[in-house]
Amino acid sequence: MRITVKAKPNAKERKVEKISDTEYKVSVKEPAKQGKANYAVLEAIAEHFNVGISHVRIVSGLTAKNKIVEII
Repeated sequence: MRITVKAKPNAKERKVEKISDTEYKVSVKEPAKQGKANYAVLEAIAEHFNVGISHVRIVSGLTAKNKIVEII
């Protein structure tokens, strides 16, 4: 399953908001430096979908706020 994610780094709290069936907004506390925010986004999505982090990967948008994430 592939979803579109709008990442929001440096947020006050970590949360996943469902916008539509394939669109989510993910807020994380970590900064967008050295891949910290990307890893936190993957953790948040894995927790939201109740899968291990190894089952979630960023397909597109590694350095952008808008990402395509695949959940296996």
